[in-house]
Amino acid sequence: MCNRASHLLRWAAIATAVVCVTGVGLAAEREELETDRDSFTFAPTTAGRGLSILESSYSFIDNRTGPETHSVPETLLRRGIGERIELRLGFNYEAGGPGTVSGSELGGQDLETEDESRVLYGTKVETSEQDGWLPRSATIVQGYTPTYGPSTVSTVVVGESWGWRFANGWEWTSAMRYGTGFDRGDAFNQWAPSTVVKVPVGERWNVHAEYFGIFSTGKEEPVDAQFASVGGHVLVTEDFELGLRVGWGLTESSPNFFTNVGVGIRY
Repeated sequence: MCNRASHLLRWAAIATAVVCVTGVGLAAEREELETDRDSFTFAPTTAGRGLSILESSYSFIDNRTGPETHSVPETLLRRGIGERIELRLGFNYEAGGPGTVSGSELGGQDLETEDESRVLYGTKVETSEQDGWLPRSATIVQGYTPTYGPSTVSTVVVGESWGWRFANGWEWTSAMRYGTGFDRGDAFNQWAPSTVVKVPVGERWNVHAEYFGIFSTGKEEPVDAQFASVGGHVLVTEDFELGLRVGWGLTESSPNFFTNVGVGIRY
């Protein structure tokens, strides 16, 4: 069964990579660029038919009880294969302590200190458009396979984001993610609720405030990491975003501080 699952994950990764690189369909009319890396809460939108969004960032995490974490390049390639569907392919490397604050990742704050890397592959589907009080929403399904480090177990994350864009340009978006976890022989579940308010400042600037948490069930040493963060981005061009986020842990088991800086390019 494990071998069969590994083969299915491998073929899913290959299929995602082929479509992301080669592309499918014609480019759609460009709407405002929304990256998933701009906040931990992922955007309830997709790249658009025939369009690609390449995101990359660096995170520094000042862990409270273990070594600091350096997470890079947090690369995510999103390829639209329809008006509401995109395929996703990514890669990341973590050095030092554990944990992640990336919008495309989900991880706890254990004391494991071994460096590791992994690839991600999956899809996002827009499930509704905003219509009055009906929010715009999207679902993601992603697999993660280690490529270096102590773990050889693949995991999966399923999430839903939903939110509203108001007449004054403000946005309120929330999300819930569920993920499987595996740490030193201990299999467990992870839950990550989050909510963010984004406020436009002029035509190209945007600032936000966010809460997010990462919790575990069925784990010998439970994860309870909660954060408050602020950040913003600037659209250097309509297809190039530059952003910065900073945040602080809200519980004794959370890291003291994190910062994340990154870019998004649409083509």
